[in-house]
Amino acid sequence: MVDERIGGLVRRIRRETDLSQRQLGRRCGVSQSVVARVESGQRDITVGQLLRFAELGGLRIALLAPDGNELLPMDPDGARNAGGSRLPAHLDTRHGDEDWWHDAHRYGRRRPEYTFDRDRTVRDGRRLTAVPTDHHVPGPGDSLAERRNARQEATRRREQDRHDTAHQAWIAAGGRRQPDWGTGCTCPAGCEFDADRNPELGHDPGCACGCDVG
Repeated sequence: MVDERIGGLVRRIRRETDLSQRQLGRRCGVSQSVVARVESGQRDITVGQLLRFAELGGLRIALLAPDGNELLPMDPDGARNAGGSRLPAHLDTRHGDEDWWHDAHRYGRRRPEYTFDRDRTVRDGRRLTAVPTDHHVPGPGDSLAERRNARQEATRRREQDRHDTAHQAWIAAGGRRQPDWGTGCTCPAGCEFDADRNPELGHDPGCACGCDVG
């Protein structure tokens, strides 16, 4: 069924561009009769043709949300699956390491870089705070390996900061050693925790105080 609004838009374009039906048709590669039939509601027109008509007058076709804000096309560089296909436009993407990423068969499948929720209840729950405007666009630091390394580094830094804070408190107290069963050793930084050398928080054999934080 032909939408009569299209004909009105084409007439608006001709008015803005000061072009006759024949001139508009010639510039867009169609006949005058095609333009006339579109304007009279007897023929439909493709989106591509309408865009070309509009561009002649420096105009553009836009999608507007109910609040009047313009909706932009989805980013062509948005997240894709392992086969290179785009993920479903109506679903919200997320990193594959966020929550459970698949169904009952997840244990036998490789974790994807990006995934989505099929369950409507889960999807609606995530959208209570905000509706993402687009899919994730992969960038530096977004791979699962990079995200894992970043989490490990953040953990290491938190542990090191906790250790340094405890050590400074020990120094402020005059260097008097007090039992600390909550945070462990308060020896100089590097004694208690080192992500590569001492991941289990065991005591450094070279430490002078010899306290036990295991």
